[in-house]
Amino acid sequence: MKFQNARRWLASAMLATSCAALVAPTSTHAQSDKLTRFILPVAAGSGVDTIMRASQKALSASLGTAVVIDIQPGAGGIVGTQTLVKAAPDGATLSVVSNNHVIYPSVYKTLPFDPIRDITPIAVIGSSPMVLVVNPKLPARDSKELVALLKAKPDTLNYASSGNGTILHLAAEMFLDEAGVKAKHIPYKGVGPMITDLIGGQVDFGVLALPAIQAHLKSGALRAIGTSSKTRLAAAPEIPTFAEQGLPGYLVEGWFAVIGPKGLPTAEVKRINAAFASAFATADVKDAMAKQGNPINVTTPEAAAAYFVSEMDKYARLVKRAGVKLD
Repeated sequence: MKFQNARRWLASAMLATSCAALVAPTSTHAQSDKLTRFILPVAAGSGVDTIMRASQKALSASLGTAVVIDIQPGAGGIVGTQTLVKAAPDGATLSVVSNNHVIYPSVYKTLPFDPIRDITPIAVIGSSPMVLVVNPKLPARDSKELVALLKAKPDTLNYASSGNGTILHLAAEMFLDEAGVKAKHIPYKGVGPMITDLIGGQVDFGVLALPAIQAHLKSGALRAIGTSSKTRLAAAPEIPTFAEQGLPGYLVEGWFAVIGPKGLPTAEVKRINAAFASAFATADVKDAMAKQGNPINVTTPEAAAAYFVSEMDKYARLVKRAGVKLD
């Protein structure tokens, strides 16, 4: 499987980011005049964006500053993270990243930063369940019907992802590998355009985090085939797991974590970690996360650092298994 050149992704995404910088970011006002900017290296409407919007008010209160959400998508998250690693290590600029952060080294020949050495892990916040969805016009209502369709039309159907080498790309490849079928990959520059074309029928199926598609499932704009979790989701109990449908090996979930630039002082790391633990323990945020189906478990900075390393090793094996390569 071939990837587009990473430099072309970076160039176009950086241009989009420079234009987006002209638009005033969303903020929640606190009594302090200080700001905490959260760079989200994802597209608007993604799972990470949804989670941060739901917790923004509580985070503002626990941090004691206004919270600014600065969306900088591009190259599967590389553009926004590059901005983060160049920021001053003073706690004023942070980022919330997903699995993509530790997938980079396995799919890109070169990176403008080191995903481990150039950041300061603060906390893994929680996880986000993944759901395989199809355009409703596709004549498949469960896993068996989708697999049968893919076998009947090898390399004819296509699937969308939020970009080459992203967790949504790997999650779909894992499904194809587990089911022993093939489909064409159509990469997009983020979750938003991916969902738009899934609904429009330009692509047949894709794997997405539940929070990003809940409204579209309820409206009937998309149809859920199954969830890649071990058990059914409390937020969507009607969606069967793939294990129930004969694919017990298809298990994958998204996660999200807060990081800072390299060299962030220990006192700042502890302060921000405590603020996240406090914000995500409030009733409003807990309710919002439950409705989105996101299990929350704010880890220590030390646990986050160890998790990043273990996840990087895991995805290196998955990328090799899926045959994902760059030009």
